[in-house]
Parts: sequence; C-alpha cells; structure tokens
Amino acid sequence: MAFLADALSRVKPSATIAVSQKARELKAKGRDVIGLGAGEPDFDTPDNIKKAAIEAINRGETKYTPVSGIPELREAIANKFKRENGLEYTAAQTIVGTGGKQILFNAFMATLNAGDEVIVPAPYWVSYPEMVALCGGTPVFVSTRQEDNFKLKAADLEKAITPKTKWFVFNSPSNPSGAAYSHDELKALTDVLMKHPHVWVLTDDMYEHLTYGDFKFATPVEVEPGLYGRTLTMNGVSKAYAMTGWRIGYAAGPLELIKAMDMIQGQQTSGATSIAQWAAVEALNGPQDFIARNKEIFQGRRDLVVSMLNQANGISCPTPEGAFYVYPSCAGLIGKTAPSGKVIETDEDFVSELLEAEGVAVVHGSAFGLGPNFRISYATSEAQLEEACRRIQRFCAACR
Repeated sequence: MAFLADALSRVKPSATIAVSQKARELKAKGRDVIGLGAGEPDFDTPDNIKKAAIEAINRGETKYTPVSGIPELREAIANKFKRENGLEYTAAQTIVGTGGKQILFNAFMATLNAGDEVIVPAPYWVSYPEMVALCGGTPVFVSTRQEDNFKLKAADLEKAITPKTKWFVFNSPSNPSGAAYSHDELKALTDVLMKHPHVWVLTDDMYEHLTYGDFKFATPVEVEPGLYGRTLTMNGVSKAYAMTGWRIGYAAGPLELIKAMDMIQGQQTSGATSIAQWAAVEALNGPQDFIARNKEIFQGRRDLVVSMLNQANGISCPTPEGAFYVYPSCAGLIGKTAPSGKVIETDEDFVSELLEAEGVAVVHGSAFGLGPNFRISYATSEAQLEEACRRIQRFCAACR
C-alpha cells in the first residue's frame, strides 16, 4: 500500500512559485537575476492599514475568530459589494478565508464529486485546475486566442458545457494575460450561462481595481442578476491593497454554499488571522485614494514593457486592460538556436535559456495552459523592468 495519496499524482507544483524560487537560488549564488515571476505588488501596505493591525494587537484582538470571519469584516465585505458592485448580500452570505486560494479550494471541496466538470478558460491561473483535481473534479480547458486578446468567446463556452458541468471559473482581469472583459463581452457569456441552469459561476475578481484607461470593471452577477443564486464572487485585499502577506481573501454567494464552505474551513484552519482581519476592515472601509495612484504607476510600467517587448525580435505582446501582467508570444523564436547552442522548441525552452543567458526570470506560458507565450509581472520598479526588457531584446537578437 502506497504511503502518499493518489490525489498527489493528479497535481503539479505551482510554476510561478517554482520560478520565484529558482530566481532566489541563483541570486544566492551571486547571479545578477531580475525576477519577473512574482504576482504581488512591490508597494508597501498603506500606513492606515498597518496602524489598524497594530491597534488590534494593542486591544488584545489576538484570539480565535469565528470560522467565517469577524462580524466587522463580514459587514465591511457586504458593504463593499453594495458600494462598488451594486450587489446586495447580507453579512451571513459572506466568508473570509486565509487568502483567495482557500476560498476557491473550499468552494470546490464543498461541491465537487467524481466526474464533475469545471470549465477553465486558458490561459488560466496555475492553481485552478490543480485545485479542481485535488477535489476530485475534472478540469475542462477552453483555449482563447491572442487575436481575441485572450478573451473567451460565447460560442466556445457553449460548446464546452455538458450535463456534467458543475462550475464555470471566470477571472477578469486575468492572471496571466491581464485580459479584462467589458460589460458587453461579459453579457455574451452570461447569456450562455442563463441557458444552462445547472452550471454555477465562480468568479475571481482579485484584480478588480487594477484596470487601466477608460476600462470599467464589471462582475457577472452585476451584468446578469439572474445568476445571483448560483454565483460565488471571490475577491481579496492582496493586490489592490498591497496585502499579499496578510492572507485575507473573501467571497459572497448563496447562503447554502457559504455554510458548506464554513463547515469545511472549520475542520481545516478555522478563522483567518485575527490581526489581518482587522487590517482588512480598515482596507475596505478606509481611504481608497492610494489605489488610483498605484494604478497610474502600474499603467506606466505596462506601457513601457509592452513597447519594449514589441521591439524584441520574435516577440509579440498585446496590451492588456488590467492586472499587472503581460502575456507575450514567443512564437517567432520557436525553432531558433539560443546563444548556448540549444534549439528553442517550446516556450519552456525559451524562458529557461533566457534565465541562463541573461538572468531574467519569467514564467512559461504552457504552465498557464496556452503557449508559446510567457508571463511577465510588471509589479516591480521601472528601472528593473527597463533593464529586464533590454536583456530580453539582447537575448532575442542573439538567437539565430
């Protein structure tokens, strides 16, 4: 009898974490490495949020919390959904988890049975299919196209739905592509979903506040209220509030589902860290003006990276509407020979050779289910990004 669970054979390690770790190891050996794999802002958590955490410690808010979150945070979450998305949820319809990952995992654990299918548009965040597999479900991938700006078409969603479909996972703005769906683009998808009442929607809105130009964010239930009874809307404080290490994610949805997720979390981790929850209360209820300032900086970085990558031989980089990633194609380099003498046959070869030759760490697109592409996080300084793009240009020019 094997010691390790069979479920482990169905999942792979996180490619984004692996790239960040590889960059750290090379830096420790003295290599000059620019890591562009991490999906977290380089900004510090705002002072008012840090102050709220310190005050919570001083008040003695250091005990266990209710599994689904402190009442003050659940109320703040309900108010956030009403204020920013026009969605009416009671505090009892919300849940707080240790990061967005726990919210997603608990939703799948609470609902998936063997044979249940989960539609996941590609490219996708690396953890979606692995969570589905760990929970006994079957991920069903639907590829998007660069010429469509990596946005799922309604006809392709329709084709993917079967009687076994349990969930449709939706992420806008997207990790890894940065693609964001307009109200009309989203309406085309929700029209399809309205024809299939057995399909639930799990929408990951983690990058909601990071959209650029005149783009206006919308979430599925906001566009189609008829989906209210079968949608879990997930969000968190990690990205917009620069609070990745605080590990607070949250969601709102039908009460029956929230109760089921609460039961699982109660046997798993119980409540999220009390101090981080009080900090999240301040994040949601406090001043929001810094978000616009950070967005302006991110947009400048995006424009810099897109411009410089499109000047690299063999690279084609669309301009994304949101998040802090670009997802360029390296198709023009496939079949060429890297400076090391190795023939670049895949996007994984491309990123591996780039790291060895120029010390730039990015994530290969095949890890996100669609290549030949690679993901760059521009959540780092403009100087670092400019130097990294120069190195990419130099590497591409040296390929023959």
